Amino acid sequence: MTAEKTLVDTLVVGAGQAGIAMSEHLSRNGVPHLVLERARIAERWRSARWDSLVANGPAWHDRFPGLEFEGFDSDGFPGKDRVAAYLEAYARKYAVPARTGVDVRTLRRNEGRRGFLVTTSDGLFEADRVVVATGAFQRPEIPPIAPKDDGLTQIHSADYRNPSQLPEGAVLVVGAGSSGVQIAEELNESGRKVFLSVGPHDRPPRAYRNRDYCWWLGVFGEWDAATPTPGREHVTIAVSGARGGHTIDFRRLALEGITLVGRTKSFRDGRATFHPDLAENIARGDENYHAVLDRADAYVARNGVNLPPDPEARRIYPEPACVAHPILELDLPKAGIASIIWATGYVADYGWIQVDAFDVNGKPRHQRGVSSEPGLYFLGLPYQSRRGSSFIWGVWHDAKFVADQIVIQRQYLAYRDASQRKADA
Repeated sequence: MTAEKTLVDTLVVGAGQAGIAMSEHLSRNGVPHLVLERARIAERWRSARWDSLVANGPAWHDRFPGLEFEGFDSDGFPGKDRVAAYLEAYARKYAVPARTGVDVRTLRRNEGRRGFLVTTSDGLFEADRVVVATGAFQRPEIPPIAPKDDGLTQIHSADYRNPSQLPEGAVLVVGAGSSGVQIAEELNESGRKVFLSVGPHDRPPRAYRNRDYCWWLGVFGEWDAATPTPGREHVTIAVSGARGGHTIDFRRLALEGITLVGRTKSFRDGRATFHPDLAENIARGDENYHAVLDRADAYVARNGVNLPPDPEARRIYPEPACVAHPILELDLPKAGIASIIWATGYVADYGWIQVDAFDVNGKPRHQRGVSSEPGLYFLGLPYQSRRGSSFIWGVWHDAKFVADQIVIQRQYLAYRDASQRKADA
């Protein structure tokens, strides 16, 4: 007996910012569709973030074109719950046909005909087209060097909520991108002793000359960069919207009580070792920081923009002892370290997609989200079309392009030649 299937023209998997944007543009083009979400709309903003998280971009910038953050300072940084509520409101405004609580388990191509068969916790779906709007980072990654010591509490930043969930004692935070730095700052402010493992990074100014960094990237044209700068594809960015937004300066963090160490190398017999690259990593971050300031000054002079000077931005804090005399090995029990937080990012998980649409590294083969597999599309990938693709406004523009391609393909499939039209008459 053949299982009953729900037939859908276009199926969108995921109801985060990518899926919501995709639905809006499909609706604008009259494309029948359904959005499946395994939890709630904007679930990752709700349950995969720490309590005090705020957006890393100001409200005027990190939003969809069709809706502002109501009753919120446009120059402020909305908290995670405010962002989730915003995405929910946007979904209501554009009547996103979302079916929540549905876990998509497998996707495979139909044999001998177009379309895909999608297996879910709510039965089978058959769709002519599928848009994978789950983003690129679904699974938290903890590196294999993590110690196998049951005496340590170890969690990924995705599972961190607040300092009170950790046992008493010092904390080692591994990873000094935006998440690692903000968590380390919060733990330090709560009275915890914190060790922060710092790798290569960019650390742009939060704001300079009365303009947010997001604004500077816009006037520089950087948001439209099609690919990362060669050699810097995996460099993390340390920037924060916390406490109203502030520039991350690792020397200042050290002066405030956080002990900096280099990249984490290994764990063995209760001891952690670190690479001797702390000073180098901080120096390279400084280079990036000052390059942005220099570029902004040049832009102001060249274009005659009336923005006030900001000499305080070039202040250099004194070099802390932990940088001048870096710690290369740490006795964890002696240092009182009871917890490790791995702020080490995420990896893609496309194991449920059983079609030939990925390269040897498991990354989608696509052109601006249009997959090499006909009828399959991706949305929410880093640099899908530009640097801004990972942001709320960026994914909106990518969704528009993908929707346009879907409309084009539907028009081709709807074509009927003269003999077919005559037969239909």
